[in-house]
Amino acid sequence: QVQLVESGGGLVQAGGSLRLSCAASGRTFSRYALGWFRRAPEKEREFVVAISWSGDSTAYADSVKGRFTISRDNAKNLVDLQMNSLTPEDTAVYYCAAHSQPPNLQLLKYTASEYDYWGQGTQVTVSS
Repeated sequence: QVQLVESGGGLVQAGGSLRLSCAASGRTFSRYALGWFRRAPEKEREFVVAISWSGDSTAYADSVKGRFTISRDNAKNLVDLQMNSLTPEDTAVYYCAAHSQPPNLQLLKYTASEYDYWGQGTQVTVSS
Protein backbone atom coordinates (compact mmCIF):
# COMPACT_ATOMS: atom_id res chain seq x y z
CA GLN A 1 0.00 0.00 0.00
CA VAL A 2 0.96 3.61 -0.36
CA GLN A 3 -0.25 6.70 1.44
CA LEU A 4 -0.24 10.04 -0.32
CA VAL A 5 -0.10 13.54 1.09
CA GLU A 6 -0.38 16.61 -1.11
CA SER A 7 1.02 20.03 -0.34
CA GLY A 8 1.75 23.31 -2.05
CA GLY A 9 -1.72 24.59 -2.77
CA GLY A 10 -2.72 28.17 -2.14
CA LEU A 11 -3.97 31.41 -3.59
CA VAL A 12 -2.27 32.90 -6.62
CA GLN A 13 -3.11 35.56 -9.15
CA ALA A 14 -3.85 34.72 -12.74
CA GLY A 15 -0.64 34.23 -14.66
CA GLY A 16 1.20 33.07 -11.59
CA SER A 17 2.69 29.71 -10.69
CA LEU A 18 2.39 27.09 -7.99
CA ARG A 19 4.21 23.87 -7.34
CA LEU A 20 2.30 21.01 -5.84
CA SER A 21 3.99 18.08 -4.20
CA CYS A 22 2.76 14.61 -3.42
CA ALA A 23 4.70 12.74 -0.77
CA ALA A 24 4.24 9.00 -0.60
CA SER A 25 4.89 6.60 2.21
CA GLY A 26 6.16 3.09 1.78
CA ARG A 27 9.26 1.50 0.29
CA THR A 28 7.65 0.48 -2.96
CA PHE A 29 6.90 3.90 -4.38
CA SER A 30 8.64 3.02 -7.63
CA ARG A 31 6.05 0.30 -8.24
CA TYR A 32 3.30 2.88 -8.64
CA ALA A 33 2.24 5.13 -11.44
CA LEU A 34 0.92 8.47 -10.27
CA GLY A 35 -1.66 10.90 -11.44
CA TRP A 36 -3.10 14.26 -10.54
CA PHE A 37 -6.79 14.94 -10.73
CA ARG A 38 -8.77 18.02 -9.82
CA ARG A 39 -12.30 18.91 -8.87
CA ALA A 40 -13.60 22.40 -9.37
CA PRO A 41 -16.71 23.62 -7.54
CA GLU A 42 -19.86 22.05 -8.96
CA LYS A 43 -17.87 20.10 -11.52
CA GLU A 44 -16.85 16.51 -11.94
CA ARG A 45 -13.39 15.35 -10.99
CA GLU A 46 -11.15 15.51 -14.02
CA PHE A 47 -7.84 14.08 -15.08
CA VAL A 48 -4.92 16.49 -15.14
CA VAL A 49 -1.72 14.52 -15.68
CA ALA A 50 -0.22 11.07 -15.23
CA ILE A 51 3.31 9.72 -14.94
CA SER A 52 4.56 6.16 -15.16
CA TRP A 53 6.50 4.42 -12.42
CA SER A 54 9.83 5.31 -14.03
CA GLY A 55 8.87 8.81 -15.09
CA ASP A 56 9.58 7.94 -18.71
CA SER A 57 5.96 8.31 -19.78
CA THR A 58 3.70 11.23 -19.07
CA ALA A 59 0.34 12.42 -20.34
CA TYR A 60 -1.42 15.73 -19.87
CA ALA A 61 -4.96 16.92 -20.26
CA ASP A 62 -5.28 19.31 -23.17
CA SER A 63 -6.34 22.06 -20.80
CA VAL A 64 -2.98 22.05 -19.00
CA LYS A 65 -0.61 20.94 -21.74
CA GLY A 66 2.27 23.35 -22.10
CA ARG A 67 1.58 24.95 -18.72
CA PHE A 68 1.89 22.09 -16.23
CA THR A 69 4.85 19.76 -15.79
CA ILE A 70 4.91 16.60 -13.72
CA SER A 71 8.06 15.02 -12.36
CA ARG A 72 8.93 12.36 -9.83
CA ASP A 73 11.85 11.40 -7.67
CA ASN A 74 11.57 7.76 -6.66
CA ALA A 75 14.50 8.05 -4.27
CA LYS A 76 12.57 10.68 -2.31
CA ASN A 77 9.09 9.24 -2.81
CA LEU A 78 7.95 12.52 -4.31
CA VAL A 79 5.90 13.64 -7.27
CA ASP A 80 5.78 17.31 -8.16
CA LEU A 81 3.41 19.24 -10.34
CA GLN A 82 4.73 22.57 -11.57
CA MET A 83 1.84 24.77 -12.66
CA ASN A 84 2.56 27.90 -14.68
CA SER A 85 0.39 30.50 -16.37
CA LEU A 86 -2.47 29.71 -14.05
CA THR A 87 -5.95 30.91 -14.87
CA PRO A 88 -9.11 31.09 -12.76
CA GLU A 89 -10.28 27.96 -14.59
CA ASP A 90 -7.51 26.06 -12.80
CA THR A 91 -9.15 26.73 -9.45
CA ALA A 92 -9.94 23.37 -7.88
CA VAL A 93 -8.97 20.86 -5.24
CA TYR A 94 -6.05 18.89 -6.62
CA TYR A 95 -5.65 15.24 -5.75
CA CYS A 96 -2.68 12.95 -6.09
CA ALA A 97 -3.48 9.35 -6.90
CA ALA A 98 -1.57 6.13 -7.44
CA HIS A 99 -2.02 2.69 -8.96
CA SER A 100 0.37 -0.20 -9.06
CA GLN A 101 2.30 -0.72 -12.27
CA PRO A 102 4.49 -3.66 -13.30
CA PRO A 103 8.08 -2.67 -14.12
CA ASN A 104 7.74 -3.85 -17.71
CA LEU A 105 4.84 -1.48 -18.42
CA GLN A 106 4.58 2.27 -18.90
CA LEU A 107 0.84 2.43 -19.50
CA LEU A 108 -0.88 5.52 -18.23
CA LYS A 109 -4.39 5.70 -16.86
CA TYR A 110 -6.77 8.57 -17.26
CA THR A 111 -9.84 7.71 -15.23
CA ALA A 112 -10.17 8.08 -11.49
CA SER A 113 -11.67 4.64 -11.01
CA GLU A 114 -8.42 3.06 -12.19
CA TYR A 115 -6.47 4.53 -9.30
CA ASP A 116 -6.34 2.71 -6.00
CA TYR A 117 -4.88 5.26 -3.60
CA TRP A 118 -5.70 8.91 -3.08
CA GLY A 119 -4.45 11.83 -1.10
CA GLN A 120 -6.68 14.20 0.81
CA GLY A 121 -6.33 16.99 -1.75
CA THR A 122 -4.93 20.49 -1.72
CA GLN A 123 -6.82 23.62 -2.68
CA VAL A 124 -5.60 25.79 -5.53
CA THR A 125 -7.32 29.12 -6.03
CA VAL A 126 -6.46 31.42 -8.90
CA SER A 127 -7.81 34.95 -8.70
CA SER A 128 -8.52 37.05 -11.77
